[in-house]
Amino acid sequence: MIEQYVWDLREVDEKQIAVVGGKGAHLGELSQIEGIRVPGGFCVTTDAFRRILAQAPSIDDRLDQLSRVAPDDREAIRTLSAQIRRTIEAIAIPDDISVAITRALAQLGEQAACAVRSSATAEDLPTASFAGQQDTYLNVVGPASVLRHVSRCWASLFTERAVTYRQRNGIDHRTVRMAVVVQQMVFPHAAGILFTADPVTGNRKVATVDAGFGLGEALVSGLVNPDVFTVRQGEVVAKAIAAKTRAVHALPAGGTQEVAIAPQRQEQPALTDAQVVRLVQLGRRIEAHFGRPQDIEWCLADDDFQIVQSRPITTLFPVPEAGDQENHVYVSVGHQQMMTDPMKPLGLSMWQLTAMVPMHEAGGRLFVDATRRLASPTSRAALLDLMGRGDPLVRDALETVLGHDDFVPSLPDAPPGRPQSSRPQSGGPPASGAPTPIATDPAIVTELIERSRESVAALERDIRTKTGPALFDFLLTAFEEHKRVLGDPLNLQAIMAGMEATWWLNDKLQEWLGEKNVADTLTLSAPDNITSEMGLALLDVADVIRARPEVVAFLQGVEDEDFLDGLTKLAGGAEARAAIEGYLDRYGMRCVGEIDITRPRWRERPTTLVPVILDNVRNFEPGAAERRFEQGRQKARKKEQDVLSRLRALPDGDRKADETKRMIDRVRTFIGYREYPKYGIISRYFVYKQALLKEAERLVQADVLPEKDDIFYLTFQELHDVVRSNQVDDQLIQQRKDAFRSYHALTPPRVLTSDGEALSGAYRRDDVPAGALIGLPVSVGTIEGRARVILDMAQADLEAGDILVTTFTDPSWSPLFVGIAGLVTEVGGLMTHGAVIAREYGLPAVVGVAQATRLIRDGQRIRVHGTDGYVEILP
Repeated sequence: MIEQYVWDLREVDEKQIAVVGGKGAHLGELSQIEGIRVPGGFCVTTDAFRRILAQAPSIDDRLDQLSRVAPDDREAIRTLSAQIRRTIEAIAIPDDISVAITRALAQLGEQAACAVRSSATAEDLPTASFAGQQDTYLNVVGPASVLRHVSRCWASLFTERAVTYRQRNGIDHRTVRMAVVVQQMVFPHAAGILFTADPVTGNRKVATVDAGFGLGEALVSGLVNPDVFTVRQGEVVAKAIAAKTRAVHALPAGGTQEVAIAPQRQEQPALTDAQVVRLVQLGRRIEAHFGRPQDIEWCLADDDFQIVQSRPITTLFPVPEAGDQENHVYVSVGHQQMMTDPMKPLGLSMWQLTAMVPMHEAGGRLFVDATRRLASPTSRAALLDLMGRGDPLVRDALETVLGHDDFVPSLPDAPPGRPQSSRPQSGGPPASGAPTPIATDPAIVTELIERSRESVAALERDIRTKTGPALFDFLLTAFEEHKRVLGDPLNLQAIMAGMEATWWLNDKLQEWLGEKNVADTLTLSAPDNITSEMGLALLDVADVIRARPEVVAFLQGVEDEDFLDGLTKLAGGAEARAAIEGYLDRYGMRCVGEIDITRPRWRERPTTLVPVILDNVRNFEPGAAERRFEQGRQKARKKEQDVLSRLRALPDGDRKADETKRMIDRVRTFIGYREYPKYGIISRYFVYKQALLKEAERLVQADVLPEKDDIFYLTFQELHDVVRSNQVDDQLIQQRKDAFRSYHALTPPRVLTSDGEALSGAYRRDDVPAGALIGLPVSVGTIEGRARVILDMAQADLEAGDILVTTFTDPSWSPLFVGIAGLVTEVGGLMTHGAVIAREYGLPAVVGVAQATRLIRDGQRIRVHGTDGYVEILP
């Protein structure tokens, strides 16, 4: 095969990324769009780069060293990348390559001024733009200078910033090649950047244009502030004209220089409104061609726009596919389920198949369409009230959308008698209908728990004999039973009874006694809370292990998941193993991010629990679980007596006290049960998962799949098809893996519109100290202590009095709660699991604190105001 070292841009399209890199492929594709002008030029292909690397075997050794360097080891990356760059720049370009480049240059004019630009194969991709990671050189004149700058572009594949970017995006340095684009230089009157979607809000119907005088380098380098134009529906709707004191211009002999702009021109707009609208029209044409919003670099010369680059905007959160042109408002499921990480395709589809409401996927997350409920006055008010009680940020985001003129249609209320349900455990926002009240009877909770246990036991029994396609038919029936148990009216009534009693107590006792969130204390050590029991039960496990020093020493060195087998060889190891096994039998189906069935469960990865067990051994005395529970119970009883006594001293006090007593009894009867339906869901998920993994093992043995975990990148239906056909699309699985990796870089919004506007809401408060971090108060009290910023439960290392700071907590985090003094999370609401368990254990807690894990450093002293909802960072 004859290697071709130079391709004319007009020969190139998106299929040639491997040959001409991302930038070259995009420019070639752009040049083929009708009405889009791209400066002429050519690409020096990756074959030339490969030839250069082959002449320097020492680069291989340094790439090996780079692959072992952590992304945050800046010194090592700086040293190794600089060595590689120097080596590449010192290599003489082979004669046949330099002849090919010089010949192509002659087509532009040997002394033509050129832009010489890097174009890596991992660049301008839908999932990683690599914007600004490699080098560009402007106004390069003459063949010798062009060749020298081509070498510099090759070397720029290994700039410190490009190497770090690849490390953080999981891209192997050896898989990336560098091409170089050489284009005729444009000497523009103005230049800048066009975003075909608003890069801040994500709104796809809004375009923004940044513009300045001269070359675009003045804007990119931050030399001047740009003029900023906002365009919607073909009209400039906002503009900010900057004072542009400097510009970058080309020099006649090559290179560029900064020049001062005459005072009378400094505040003139770089573009007229008509030019801005015309530019956005070109941008929409480019966007339509590539099928996604674009970040476009443009130049204006002689009133003619030329496009010098276009890349996808990779920071935008994707929009769910609606299948129509109507406006839609989506509410995040992950913010309610305390799981804002991306989910793998099998996890997404399983949650969709077992949820009580339709769910839409975007960016590896799930959303519920709330448009219909927002459209009618009654359901809108009920939804906003429920959302506001749970998470004020969701309510604020929804109200922001409702403030956009005519975005949400106005529809009449649903006719009387039309069923509307509220299912907090289904993962969607509750609907407006309230369930029928039930009696305050503990036997109801006992009955519901027994129903759930019987259903799970039947599932475990009946699934054992099911394999192949028959298993999938069985599971589809099992999903209906799953939803039947979850949708049991009595289940819903019990959940809402506890929540509504909590709201009543907090509202009335603040009105009557002036005390905030009294229910937090009144619900301490409430019965039947499976999640708080899970945390206390691990204290009991620690009691067994603490008395056996040989076991403690062994656990301190545990790394392998089969460590339980090793326990039996130790003195007291059999008892320790039995304690851990007993815990896993009851709670081993849980894990962080447990709504994603693909996440490893504690039963599959028991080492996750070892650090928590060891913390409990170190920080607690024997019998701590029973003492903790009883202390909470006594504190709640004392609070009840105090509240009732104070109420009786008020006007009409006996009535108020009697009503309050009824509500206290009601909240203590039902509030613990709120955690049980989720436990039932996850118990069933573990059974489903075990059965699906057995099918995956069969597929691996039959050489259909290389690894059993590959099934996680297929939807349930796709996996069903694979099991039937014994055939799989390997390329699809790889695409899904790449997409899943890219989704980690996206921050999911609480609310998302079909226009792409991503909203996370804001606290409208002015009652907190300057500099404090604002959040939602979910568990009363004030605590001061050392912040432990923990992103992975398996890395926990806690001391008594520490305050846990993390992104979100689901029930799997509750074993940590027994050993901390307070809680701060970035995501959460009043009735989410972390808040419920914080109240159960009496921990001051503030949730929904934006960027808490970044703004609070591990080891800092902080003060958590759980009653008023803010966090202070102490000196």
